[in-house]
Order: sequence, then C-alpha cells, then structure tokens
Amino acid sequence: MNEGKLFRKLGLATVGIIYLLILVGGIVRATGSGMGCPDWPKCFGMWVPPTSIEQLPANFQTLFGAKLKGEVEFNVTKTWVEYLNRLLGVLSGFFVFGSLIASFSYLKKDKWVTIWSFIAFIGIGFQGWLGSKVVSTELKPVMVSIHMMVAILIVFIIIYAVARSYKGHLNIGIVKESSKLKLLLIIGVLLTLMQILLGTQMREAIDIVSKQLGEAKRMEWITNTGQIFIIHRTFSWLVLLFNIYLFWLIRKRVIQSSIIQYFSKCTLYVVVFEILLGIVLAYAAMLKYAQPFHLTGAVLIAGLQFSNFILIQRKD
Repeated sequence: MNEGKLFRKLGLATVGIIYLLILVGGIVRATGSGMGCPDWPKCFGMWVPPTSIEQLPANFQTLFGAKLKGEVEFNVTKTWVEYLNRLLGVLSGFFVFGSLIASFSYLKKDKWVTIWSFIAFIGIGFQGWLGSKVVSTELKPVMVSIHMMVAILIVFIIIYAVARSYKGHLNIGIVKESSKLKLLLIIGVLLTLMQILLGTQMREAIDIVSKQLGEAKRMEWITNTGQIFIIHRTFSWLVLLFNIYLFWLIRKRVIQSSIIQYFSKCTLYVVVFEILLGIVLAYAAMLKYAQPFHLTGAVLIAGLQFSNFILIQRKD
C-alpha cells in the first residue's frame, strides 16, 4: 500500500476514534460514571476491573470511600463504562502513534504533515496525563472542561495534518474570493467553540442544581440553572443563522460540486440536529443519553468548519 495513502486512512480513522472517545466521555459524565474507577491507571487496584462485588477486597469502601463520592455500593455498570472509556483512550493513542509513523513518508513532500502528527502524538500523551488529573481531583469541573477542550485541539491538529496530506487527492472545486470565506469559517469555528464553552458552563450548573433538587425533581433542573440556559439557548440560534449564511455563500462562491460544499451541507444538518437535541434536553428532563450526542455533535460542527477552512487554504 502506498505510504501516503496509509497515512490518510490512518489519519481519518484516528479522527473517528477521537470523536468516539468524546462521545463515550460524554456518556461517562451523563451517567455519573466518572468515579466508576476511583483510581488510575488501575481500577479498584486491578488492571481488569471487577464484574461483581465479590471480587473486591472486603474493606474496599475504606480503601476507596473518599473517592467514591458517597457511592458505598459497587456499581458494575459505572465501573465498566469508565473502564471502556479508558481503553478507548489507549486505543486512540495507538492510532495517533500509527499515524505518526505513517507520516514519515511525507518528510520530503511536506514535512509539516509529520511535524503536526508528532504534535498530535505529544498532545494525546498530555491528554492521558490530564485524564489522571481528572480522576485525582475527583471530577473537578474545570479539569473536566480542560480535558474536553484539549481533545478538541487534538482533533483540529490531526484534521490539519490529514488535510495537508490530501492535497491533489480531493475535488475542492474552484473557490472565488476565498479570503472572505476563510475569515467566515474561522468566525464559525470560534462561535462553535464559544457555544461548547457555554455548554460546559451549562453542564456545571446542571451538576449543582441536580445535587440541590435531587433526581425526583429532574424536570425542574433546567429552569433552575439561571441565565446560563437562556444565553446558551439564544446563542444556538446565532450559530444556526450564521451557518445558514455560510452554507449559502459557499454554494455561491465554490464552483463545481466539491468536498467543501459537502462539508458545508453536513455542518448545517448537524447544527439543526443539535438544536433539536437541545430542545429534547430542555423539555425531556435532561435525557441522559441525549447529552453525549449533543456534545459530540457540537465538536463535529467545529471539525467540519475547520476542515473547510484548511481545504480552502490548501487550495490557495
């Protein structure tokens, strides 16, 4: 297999794995499984987590009680959800490393493909260390948010490296007045990242309210979060209107059916999906399994916008 082709395939697979990791990380948080494994890198002191309470030492509550946040009963589901999240993190590390090795074929053609692949490799290692800090700080909200933003940064780095490697291999079309499009795409990425940050603040507000009101009053969680919900909801309409305009402009400025037009269409579809999912969350008592998809969808929007920016830049 052509080595350049190998890198492109591995790079795309790596982006997919990291998006899956973001989704699973969202499931961990939505189900409260973050402390399902109270220690790191082992889980209850074991490399393979227990499947029943009988496999734990009799004094496990004393050994891990402070980190279990009051969950004195062993919950096998939460333990394995968190453990699978960690396994997926390790798998993503292997994919990033594989991409780095495959990127050596670009050292002469485009050394920046290899340089950015190396930066992604360092980033995934840092992300693993950060994951240990998330556990050691017992899911401190600011650490959880930093952990997520670093994951987004790694996605961007890999997308950039892969996009560079695709030069001459994609139908980008003829782009008119590309400077304006590039500026608007960067603004679009920044708007999306701002919405993600607002979403993390919303999530933190929900965590506080849920502890105050309890599960029995789940329907009242949203209404008790204050102004952050209103800001987050209003900002989503700004994101929608901006992406409608961007979609129209790309259709006008990019001649020929191309990957840029396709990504623009996908972006708009995901934005609409995100708003519908946000409505479900607001009026369906913060449906647990809708939350991870809501987060992953937002990161996907940012990734698609950034991909289009890089593709247009490479076209120039």
